[in-house]
Amino acid sequence: QVQPVESGGGLVQAGESLRLTCTASSSTFDGRAMGWFRQVTGKEREGISCTTSSGRRTFYVDSVEGRFTASRDNANKTVDLQMNSLKPEDTAMYYCAPCVSVATIIVPASDFRSWGQGTSVTVSS
Repeated sequence: QVQPVESGGGLVQAGESLRLTCTASSSTFDGRAMGWFRQVTGKEREGISCTTSSGRRTFYVDSVEGRFTASRDNANKTVDLQMNSLKPEDTAMYYCAPCVSVATIIVPASDFRSWGQGTSVTVSS
């Protein structure tokens, strides 16, 4: 598998917005639900959104519901994450990967191993 490439992170103040983009290979992207994950140093990676392969539906965890919006462009094999009303607790490295939504939890697809470098988001108070 080719690693996805995440971009768009940065340093912002609380309340501001950022838009992240992930570009993936066909083998990673086509026909698969795609999600965004984030990780704070020293903590486990957390799934925060999972968009179905059609793009018609996205599942979010409670902590980002109503503030973050994920979307995908199947023609260009990209998935975006629009992050509004950012909070200091959103500070993390953000990654994309194929995903599975199980009840209220979002996990990476079991066969996915090729995590990208991620993009860093820092929100100051």
